[in-house]
Formats: sequence, C-alpha cells, structure tokens
Amino acid sequence: MLWAELRHRALGPRFRRQDPLGPYIADFSCRSERIIIEVDDDSHTDPDADRRRDEWFLSRGWFVLRIDDLEVLEALDETIDLIIRTIADRDSIKDPLNREQ
Repeated sequence: MLWAELRHRALGPRFRRQDPLGPYIADFSCRSERIIIEVDDDSHTDPDADRRRDEWFLSRGWFVLRIDDLEVLEALDETIDLIIRTIADRDSIKDPLNREQ
C-alpha cells in the first residue's frame, strides 16, 4: 500500500523500494533527501539489530523513519503526511528513529 502511494503521489522527490545501501536493504529510500523509511511488523524481534542498522544509516547522513505496518494499514493518509513533513523539515520530527512518536 505504501509503495503504491509513494510511487503514484506527487511527493516531490523520487523513492526507491528495497534499495540496497551498504550491507543493508532499505524498505524505501529517497536518495536525494537521504531519507529511509522502514516499515516494521512483528518479525522485528531484535531491537538491537534494528538499532545497529539505524545507527549505521545515521552515521552516513541518512534520516531513518520507522513506521509500524499497522499504522500504514490503518492510517495511510497520516503516514503519508508524516513522510511529507519529514521531506519538508526533518527537524519537525522529534526522534529520527521514531521511538518517541
């Protein structure tokens, strides 16, 4: 669902799906804005691995936005609004790892 919206909506910058970056594959990336969107489900049982992965991206100048898959399914418009806000002004997002939102 999210990919269909990112691909078809006029959000401005182009997004890629399943983008290989270094040793990882980002769910979605916007290379021009250096934004990564990770959609997590119940299979993410190792928060330490996710944290190491996110820190690797952050140390290379990427902004990581983690979104729960249920948020995408139940609140797609709000999810797209969050992505638009992130593109427009990263500083409007309190925690780039989405732990406080």
